[in-house]
Amino acid sequence: MPSAIYGAFFFTVALLVTTTYFLLGGLPLLVLKHDVALDARFIRGFFNVYYMAAFWTAVGACASYALWGRFAFAAGAAAIAVVVTLLRKHLLPVMQQLGTEIEANDGGGGAIQRFRRLHAMALLINFAQLVVLVWGTIQLSRSV
Repeated sequence: MPSAIYGAFFFTVALLVTTTYFLLGGLPLLVLKHDVALDARFIRGFFNVYYMAAFWTAVGACASYALWGRFAFAAGAAAIAVVVTLLRKHLLPVMQQLGTEIEANDGGGGAIQRFRRLHAMALLINFAQLVVLVWGTIQLSRSV
């Protein structure tokens, strides 16, 4: 058994834990009223940390799977890295803009609703990633 399997195991578990932790941590944040800029700033920072952690664990998983010779799983991990990079690049600036609108409008309703929808959408994407990760882990366990 190649030693790369240990790295693949470590990074897969780290990616599962990271994704689950941020999904479960992000759900209670939907309770916030989002009517102050501090809420928007905190949530944006929360997602920024998640996207960075998910990126690096996905890159580690990709490299480990490639070294192990499981190229389909390496491609899947690379896809996760690409997705979180795109989300970080596109969602966080929108969150920043909406936070500025909330602050400028003293808690204006339209920006708050859009921010809440964006927050919920980001969590749904996170949930979809978790489902794919669990499915992939099950498929991997069947092939070992």
